[in-house]
Amino acid sequence: MFCGIDLGSRSVKLTVMSDEKKIIFNKVFETVNFYREYGQKTPEGLVVDFSALNIDKADTLVATGYGRNTLDIVGAIVIPELKAHVLGAIYQTGLKDFTLLDLGGQDSKVIKVEQGKMVDFDTNDKCAASTGRYLENMANVLNISLDEMSNYSENPVELSSTCAIFGESELIGRIVEGYSVEELSAGVNYTIFKRIKPMLIGLKSDKIIFTGGVAIGYAIKHFIETELNVEVIVPEYPQLNGAIGCIAYGIEQVEKNK
Repeated sequence: MFCGIDLGSRSVKLTVMSDEKKIIFNKVFETVNFYREYGQKTPEGLVVDFSALNIDKADTLVATGYGRNTLDIVGAIVIPELKAHVLGAIYQTGLKDFTLLDLGGQDSKVIKVEQGKMVDFDTNDKCAASTGRYLENMANVLNISLDEMSNYSENPVELSSTCAIFGESELIGRIVEGYSVEELSAGVNYTIFKRIKPMLIGLKSDKIIFTGGVAIGYAIKHFIETELNVEVIVPEYPQLNGAIGCIAYGIEQVEKNK
């Protein structure tokens, strides 16, 4: 049995796969709650209480993510975050040549992959305006769910601010001007697209694999496809892509050692 854990800044993604390569457990936890309820800090690192998760202990445990440099999981192989996401995208789609776009809670990543290998990448972890956190904040201002907001793409209101903090004030100003929730939501989604557009153009491929929780919505995918004239592929488990990549690495290691 294989287990992959992606320790994100805002959420922890955990996937378990059987020896027959079937996913038998998938779950996303809030990071603070995961550490509080299922983790115990020891001198050796973080011990995950799999019994509390009602999961059998895996034969192969691989971890990655936000905490990879400061917190090791006892018994786990730790791999770099970018590697995990590339392996996850390959495993989920079967593609070997693509650009990977991952929009996380606190950062955005664009990775160029050729013949199954990472050849270049660009990341933005300095500004929140191209992340899931920004979308969540804007959805709160509009008093709608993130799922609903992420599907609006028609008649986007122009939002000039590229700062997540000032963006909230600008959005409130547009509400006062009488724009509809749908138009405002489309404007927020288009702002995200504008932030990631230069990264995608710099590392462009015919196919873009879109992962992260934001990928579940329609709007940003639509903007990328129509404005960059590329095919955008959202895998079956976009938010769990890093955890699945950890499992893919674990499978590789087991097969190498046979």
